[in-house]
Amino acid sequence: MATLAGDHDTDASAVETSPVEAVVVRFAGDSGDGMQLTGGQFTLSTALAGNDLATFPDFPAEIRAPQGTLFGVSAFQINFGSQEITTAGDAPDVLVAMNPAALKVNVGALKPGGLVIADTGEFNKRNLEKAKYAENPLEDGSLAKWDVLAFDISALTLEAVKPFGLGNKEALRCKNMWTLGLALWMFDRDRRPLVDWLHAKFAHAPVLAEANIAALNAGHAYGETAELTGPLRKLHIDPVPTEPGLYRTVTGAEAVSLGLVAGAQLAGLEMFFGGYPITPASAVLHHLVKMKEFGVTTFQAEDEIAAICAAIGASYAGHLGVTSSSGPGIALKGEAMGLAIMTELPLVIVNSQRGGPSTGLPTKTEQSDLYQAVYGRNGDAPLPVIAARSPADAFECAIEACRIATQFMTPVILLTDGYIANASEPWKVPDPGGFTPFPVEFLTETNNPEGKPLPFRRDRRGVRPWIRPGTPGLMHRIGGIEKAVDTGNIDYAPDVHQAQTDARKAKVDAVAGAVPPQEVALGAASGRLAVVGWGSTFGPIHQAVRRARRKGLDVSHIHVRHIWPLPLNLGGLLAGFEQVVVPEMNTGQFKTVLRDHFLIDAVPLSKTSGQPFAIAEIEAAIATFFDAVPGNEGGEVSVNETQLPAPEIERP
Repeated sequence: MATLAGDHDTDASAVETSPVEAVVVRFAGDSGDGMQLTGGQFTLSTALAGNDLATFPDFPAEIRAPQGTLFGVSAFQINFGSQEITTAGDAPDVLVAMNPAALKVNVGALKPGGLVIADTGEFNKRNLEKAKYAENPLEDGSLAKWDVLAFDISALTLEAVKPFGLGNKEALRCKNMWTLGLALWMFDRDRRPLVDWLHAKFAHAPVLAEANIAALNAGHAYGETAELTGPLRKLHIDPVPTEPGLYRTVTGAEAVSLGLVAGAQLAGLEMFFGGYPITPASAVLHHLVKMKEFGVTTFQAEDEIAAICAAIGASYAGHLGVTSSSGPGIALKGEAMGLAIMTELPLVIVNSQRGGPSTGLPTKTEQSDLYQAVYGRNGDAPLPVIAARSPADAFECAIEACRIATQFMTPVILLTDGYIANASEPWKVPDPGGFTPFPVEFLTETNNPEGKPLPFRRDRRGVRPWIRPGTPGLMHRIGGIEKAVDTGNIDYAPDVHQAQTDARKAKVDAVAGAVPPQEVALGAASGRLAVVGWGSTFGPIHQAVRRARRKGLDVSHIHVRHIWPLPLNLGGLLAGFEQVVVPEMNTGQFKTVLRDHFLIDAVPLSKTSGQPFAIAEIEAAIATFFDAVPGNEGGEVSVNETQLPAPEIERP
C-alpha cells in the first residue's frame, strides 16, 4: 500500500506567510494530458482547505486533436484565496505548461513576473515544430519577463512509477498526478483526499492507483526536498471567513440538476427529463440520471425535437416536463416550444449557451441566445426567461423556473452558459425547510356549472387549470391549433385569435408581478453610472465596480435575473442613473431589450471571443465614462492603469 511520502512536511517556518489574498493558477497541456482532471482535483483540495474559489475549464471542441498541436490545448484555471472570489481571475500568477503548444497558447495571459512551470521532456524538436516555435522558448530568452522553472517532469514521472511495471505510454499518463503533487506542495495542500480518490477511481486496477499515488508523492517530494532557489516557494493562503454550515463545490450543471429536482419536490410533482446529447448541456442529463430515487425519469431521445415533445407529453400527463440543450438544439426545439405555449402547459427549458451561430464554438462560452430566448419562436409566443449568474446561483434559478412554470402554466427558459455549466465554486448547501413550497392543484371537478369542463377558463392571473388526462368527467381537447376561449375547441376565427393572443401575452406579463423587485447588487440606487449585467458576467462586473468605487467613482452594479418579463421597478431604477452600460458576451442583445422596453440610452460593452470578461476589461470601460466628465479631462482613472484594454464600446 502506498503511503504519503513526507506527510510530516517541512517545519512550519519554511512556509511563506504571504500578504497575497488570492492566487490564479492555470494548468495547460494536450487534451490527453488530463488537465481537467488535474484542475478538478486541485479544486477539491482547495475547497477542503477552506479557500473561496472559482474555476474556468477551457478545452478544445475537437474530440481528439492531433497531439501537441495548438488547437489541441486544454486548460483549467482556478482563482482561490482568503477573500471573496467571484471570477476565475484575469491573468494567471502561475502557468503550468505540459508542452510547447500549451505554453504558446497560454503564456500571453500570464501576468508580468508570473511563474512558468514547464516540462522540458516535451520540448523536443517535433513538439516545437507543431507549436510553431522556430527556437526553444525555454532557451532563447523570449520568456524573460516571467520566472521560469523548467525541468523534465516526464523523466521524473517515469522514474517515480518505474517499480509498477507500466509501459512507457501508460506511465506518462501519470504526469498530471506528478504535476498535481507539486502544486499541492506549492500551496500547502493535503494529499490525503487525493489518495483516497485515486484508490476509489482505480479500485478495479490497484496497480494504476498505486502508480498514480507514487507520482503524486514524487511531485510533492520534489518541491519539498529539491531546495530550489528562485521562484518556487511554498505559499499558505488562509481560509476565507465563512458562515457555519455544510459546503460543497458545485458546477453549474450540477446546481441546475439539483435545483430542478428541488423545484419538482416543492411543486409536489414527479419530473420527466427529455434530452439529447449536446455540448455543454449534456452534463444536466448525466447528473439527473443518478436521481431516480427522487421521482426523476430521464429519457435520451433520438433528436432534440423528440426530447422536448416527450417532455411536453409528460407535462400533459401531470408531471413536470423538463428539457435541456444548447443554442443549436434550442433552435430545433422552437416549434415545440410554440406548442407548449399554445397548449399552456408547464415546461422548463434549460439553455446552456455556447458560441454561435450554427455549430459555432461548442466548448466556448457566449451569451448570444438572449434574442432567441425572448423572441425566437414563430408567431406571438411569449414565455418567461430567467438567467443564472453563477454555478451556485443556478440552483435557485432552477427552482424559480419550476415555480413560474407550474404556477403560470407556461414554458420557461432558464439561461446558463458554457462557463457556468462547467465552472465550479463553493456552495453552502441550503436548508430544504427554507424554501416555500408551491404545490400544484389539478382540476378534479368541472369548473363549469353547466357541465362540461372549460380547460381554458382563466383565473384572475390569466392562468388556465391543469387537468390530468383520465380524470373522471374532465375529458377535454388540447393541441397546437388556435382554440376558442374557455372551451378549448378548435377555433381560429379572427376575433378568437386576437383574444387568445392577448390572453397569452397578458399571462406572461403578469409574471412580473410575481417576482421580487430588482435590487442593486453593489452601490447606490441612483447616480452617475449603472453597470447592468445578466448571467455569468456577474463576477467580473461586481469586482470591476468594487474596484472603481474604491477609487471614488460613482458607479453601481445592477444584475438582472428575470430577463422576461423584466422586474416592474427596473425602469424606474435605471432612470435614476445618468448613464447605463451593459457588458455582455454578444453584440448587445440585452442592451437592445432595455432600450426598447424603457427607452433608455443604454451603451453596450460587447465581447464575443468565446472567453469570459476579464475584470480589467470592465474596469477600463468604466473609467472611460469618467474620463469624459467635464473637469476630469486629466483622467483620474485611465485605461492604462489596467492590465487589459477595454472591449469596444458602441456609443449611440
